[in-house]
Amino acid sequence: MSMSPQRENGTTTQSAAAADFVAALRARVSGQVIAPDDAEYDAARTVFYAGFDRRPAAVVRVADAADVANVVVFARETGTELAVRSGGHSGAGFGVSDGGIVIDLSPMKHLEIDPDTQTAWAESGLTAGEYTAAAGEYGLATGFGDTGSVGIGGLTLGGGIGFLVRKYGLTIDDVLAAEIVTADGQCLYIDERNYPDLFWAIRGGGGNFGVVTRFKFRLHEVDNVYGGMLILPATADVITGFMEAANAAPEELSTIANVMVAPPMPFLPPNVHGKLIVLAIMVYAGDPANGEQVFAPFRALATPLADMLRPMRYPEIYPPEEGGDYHPLATGRTLFRDTFDRATAELILEGLQNSSAMMSAVQLRVLGGAMARVPAEATAFAHRDRAIMANVAALYMNPAEAATHAAWVEQLAAELREGEPGAYVNFLEAEGEARVREAYPGATWDRLVAVKRRYDPDNLFRLNQNVSPQG
Repeated sequence: MSMSPQRENGTTTQSAAAADFVAALRARVSGQVIAPDDAEYDAARTVFYAGFDRRPAAVVRVADAADVANVVVFARETGTELAVRSGGHSGAGFGVSDGGIVIDLSPMKHLEIDPDTQTAWAESGLTAGEYTAAAGEYGLATGFGDTGSVGIGGLTLGGGIGFLVRKYGLTIDDVLAAEIVTADGQCLYIDERNYPDLFWAIRGGGGNFGVVTRFKFRLHEVDNVYGGMLILPATADVITGFMEAANAAPEELSTIANVMVAPPMPFLPPNVHGKLIVLAIMVYAGDPANGEQVFAPFRALATPLADMLRPMRYPEIYPPEEGGDYHPLATGRTLFRDTFDRATAELILEGLQNSSAMMSAVQLRVLGGAMARVPAEATAFAHRDRAIMANVAALYMNPAEAATHAAWVEQLAAELREGEPGAYVNFLEAEGEARVREAYPGATWDRLVAVKRRYDPDNLFRLNQNVSPQG
């Protein structure tokens, strides 16, 4: 069923049937229901990335888990497509439906931190930055991604690869329990003993199995760290040396290296603007007193163009967020590798020189450490043994250029792929079932299908990187 709003002279209007639909939905929930005739509609249907001009029948800013359950039942009863949004950063735009209902979790931000047990119950509308700032008041942290504005819901369900991945593993490795609304409208408490199959599936399997309304996380003592940004000139030797140093570094160090054309950053000399650089964001979560020694090999690769590495409190690692009107057009491809050599670095540099995008980049993350020590079958994240994750991306302004930049991204990503196919589900766009299967290869896929059949046999939760109950 679709309740797509009609447009007349550029203005969205509701039919009588659509108005009745919205009225019936409002009667079911205590949260705010935003309809096409409402002033907030355009803002409510906007997700982070531009290019998704979808017009839902309603956006429901849910107040609590009961609201979530009521919306889920309503969508099932009416046969309406359902989108679920935490922070709205899905590269495929899955946080908004065309003609369906959007469950917007952003009002659900309750956070209970227990510093004695070093655990936290966190509602799924929280962002990574909000959670990290609150936990930081106790000198504690859970590892999320690298962007503070990303909602913890989708990030966690897909795995969570961030600044503490080598020391403490993926975000899902710190999930102790969760509460989830399933397709039948039940709100279940799940952990290793209660619904263990479902608990396994939500740790890496994405939003296929229900709406997680809150998570119980493990917290770690992460207060003062040594980290920040280091910018180096991008040569084949520097890139190769960086990857070697990151792999040889203590597990307390996690790095993100962006090989890219230098934007006109105020702290970069004007003669560097437009040149290829390595913009690295790094966190050493060991004793800050050892920071100088840990970072010495990186600083020795070349004279830094900018060196902002310093002792800091962990929450400071998240960069200031862009304004609410920042909605870039972007396309990207995610992949895993097991090796890195000078020839790979040269391939990256050549590829970036061939891009016509406003901004293009190849992001490189050395993995391993705690992430790799978790047994592969313990969670639905299937790439524990991969050494490197890469992401090829292009940002642009003109929608007419989309095909050009997508072709460039796909070509360079294809050239960089090595070994067994693989994909990080949180970085997938709308790339088709084959790519989703690369995120969940072999036995992982079969196991996810079995869980899907049990908890969502009609595939209500399909607006995602979908695991079909049909297999």
